[in-house]
Amino acid sequence: MAKLDVRNLTISFRTNNGAVRAVRDVSFSLNEGETLAIAGESGSGKSVTARAVMGILAGNAMVDNGEIIYDGRDLLKIPEEDFHTLRGHKLSMVFQDPLSALNPVMRVGKQLTEAMILNNKGRRRDGRARFNRILALLEKNMLECKADAPLQDRRSVHEAIKTFDGFVSVAVKKEQAYEAALAAAVEANDLMDEITLHLATGGEKLAREALGRLERCLDRVYDDFFIPRGDQEFMAVRARVRAAAKTLSLREADTLKGSLASLRDALRRDRAVESSDFFWIGYWLYRGHAIDIQTGNVTDIRDKARKALEGDFLRRFLLDISEAIAHSRAKSARDKAKAAKVLEAEMPTFRGKRLDEKACKASAARAVQAVEATIDPLCLEKDNLSHVFNTSIYTNIKRYFRGVKNNPREEKRFERDTLRIKRRSAQGKVTADVVPMNLIDLDTARQNILSAMEALIARYNTDEEAGRHGMDGAAAMVTYLRARASEYAHKLSLGMARHRALELMKEVGIPEPHKRFTQYPFEFSGGMRQRIVIAIALSANPDILICDEPTTALDVTIQAQILELINNLKKERRLSVIFITHDLGVVANMADRVAVMYAGKIVEYGTAEEVFYDPRHPYTWALLSSMPDLETKEKLEAIPGTPPDMIYPPKGDAFAARNRYALEIDFEEQPPFFQITDTHIAATWLLHPDAPKPPLPPIVRERIDRMKRTAKEGAES
Repeated sequence: MAKLDVRNLTISFRTNNGAVRAVRDVSFSLNEGETLAIAGESGSGKSVTARAVMGILAGNAMVDNGEIIYDGRDLLKIPEEDFHTLRGHKLSMVFQDPLSALNPVMRVGKQLTEAMILNNKGRRRDGRARFNRILALLEKNMLECKADAPLQDRRSVHEAIKTFDGFVSVAVKKEQAYEAALAAAVEANDLMDEITLHLATGGEKLAREALGRLERCLDRVYDDFFIPRGDQEFMAVRARVRAAAKTLSLREADTLKGSLASLRDALRRDRAVESSDFFWIGYWLYRGHAIDIQTGNVTDIRDKARKALEGDFLRRFLLDISEAIAHSRAKSARDKAKAAKVLEAEMPTFRGKRLDEKACKASAARAVQAVEATIDPLCLEKDNLSHVFNTSIYTNIKRYFRGVKNNPREEKRFERDTLRIKRRSAQGKVTADVVPMNLIDLDTARQNILSAMEALIARYNTDEEAGRHGMDGAAAMVTYLRARASEYAHKLSLGMARHRALELMKEVGIPEPHKRFTQYPFEFSGGMRQRIVIAIALSANPDILICDEPTTALDVTIQAQILELINNLKKERRLSVIFITHDLGVVANMADRVAVMYAGKIVEYGTAEEVFYDPRHPYTWALLSSMPDLETKEKLEAIPGTPPDMIYPPKGDAFAARNRYALEIDFEEQPPFFQITDTHIAATWLLHPDAPKPPLPPIVRERIDRMKRTAKEGAES
């Protein structure tokens, strides 16, 4: 399933000399758990595309066309305040220079914890709103399913919703209490290291102060349920702390150090393997049952709680949810059939050669009303076509009529400037090129509207509904609600943030994280600074990670480590990654798909295997030819010439002037995409059936053969 859809993205930048066409009609999708590499020279538009996804374009940027669809919303149309719930939370970015993302006068630990706490505030606000909205929709649909049922059945719906809301909140708070206890236990072990150091160097006063902090830490650890081995072990540790405070001996400190490590490891080992353990316990406590760890072990208590939840409540509740989802889906299906007819009736309004603004807006209002009625609010996997139809149709209507008004002015301006420059040239005066006409393509705007309508009609007539249904759908809904509850109920304390920051530093390969936590960025090497930036980007557990040339500023010996780290994190966290690079060799072993960009356009797009082993565009050949490695014996081939001035985009193929294989038509007309396979396309006239078929450059052929041999040897070994 696509996590992100970019459609027909076109971006320009205002300058004193005219508009720079930075991104031109770019489309791609990013699937869940994959890495998409976007490769090209500086100025190709790859970084501008990434910044558009993050909503951090420069102030002089103009989004001329297109959509960026994530989670049922067009990121180009949402207000900046809404982006705060996405940027750094769902969407994170790692920049080329790590120092540009780090505060040089703030300790790295504070930068990590500050990012977590700020994100936690936004996550709690957003999680509470989504939890309440979905729970209210569930209740509404459950009641509609029981419209003809006895009053007692309808009352039971209210009671079930109230119970679910109540015990989920208890469960989440218990889970967070456990995490706080674990964080405090880790902190206690860190303090023990500090105490041992003070005792070894004669700093008894400092050791005694640290022991006081250690006791306060243990107070935070104590929880009558989440100490896995009961009060006796905990009290034994407390006794050893008091003994150590009296003797202040290294021998007693070593004994205490072992006890604290045992307590910490027990918390880590015996913690709930799944959050469902807390889910069951939350119900048990909500129903008024006490938890006395002295009368039974933790496993028995969890089993009793699970059986109580499943037997007393969950089975019936899941059945009610399943019926509510089916009811909502059936209503959506009926509305889709109606909407398809409305859209078919409104399409002629947008087919005329010259559109009428008043008629278009009235037609759009009817179409939008019909489409928005089809959206199933209980479908967790959003139908992006329906969700963004509103913004899409009105944006294109506005664009069309802005063009109707502005295009004649722009044509007159161009004609006036052309005549003026001709006169100056005839007089022998120095002249400049005429700024090209910046016209809005009326046909494209109209076709965007018609294409959106046609796509929805096709979707509605086949009633393609994403998501799971039945009991599987009900279970998915409960999981979704628990995740939202965890977001709003989890108030991240400074101690918990510190614990997570240390865990993240370990995850990204920072040695001695407790020591490094209090250091400044200048005390880290370039590779270590980039690891810190990656840790900050991961601190909110994002869906999508954008890496904008994250290894370019690093020593070549460190690049492979960072690439391997990003690849491993992607697999472990099921991240979707956009990797921006000018060097195809960097992504050879980590990309799933590759988009090659030149002069603001994608010129080749396919799986990594297709682009590396069967490249079809001359620019892709040029990138592969100029890629340095240790095994190539031939002289590297630099790409001749320079990229075009995008204030004056070339009439034909932008790469034609630098392409030794260019055809005459390349200078006259932009090539369309030619389909090579179901997943591989390239925009070059060389793929036309009547075009000559030049051989691959020898250096490219040699590299492809070598990559195939290496891959074969790796598979055999």
